[in-house]
Amino acid sequence: MGALSALEETLENRWEALWARVLDKEPVEVLDALRHECDDNAVVCRAGRIMVPNAYDVELADEVHDQLTRHGTSVGQALTDSLSRHAERRGYEFAGPLAVHVARCPDVPNGRYRVASRVMQHVSTDGFFHAAH
Repeated sequence: MGALSALEETLENRWEALWARVLDKEPVEVLDALRHECDDNAVVCRAGRIMVPNAYDVELADEVHDQLTRHGTSVGQALTDSLSRHAERRGYEFAGPLAVHVARCPDVPNGRYRVASRVMQHVSTDGFFHAAH
């Protein structure tokens, strides 16, 4: 691991610790679940090339969603950035442009959150940009 990677990992760990302190333990658990979903669905295509899904759905119970968005934090962007760094550290390639969609869901099985992934083909990042405006 190079000096820059070590620094990036240290900064990310501190950011996660701060986020956890400010907003309780939920964000770190959601980040861990997102990373596990990515790791669990990694496919070795050939030596040196590991593909992972590019579309992730994070469903949050109402109170968790409220807690994570209360401070004006862009939860979807923060999760996308963290997952992107995780994939880079692991040497993963996304199957297309990365998208993490965060939604409120009152009936998640554990009462807090649910994470799922899939390969979403034929996605243009332009479509996400225009849809947001």
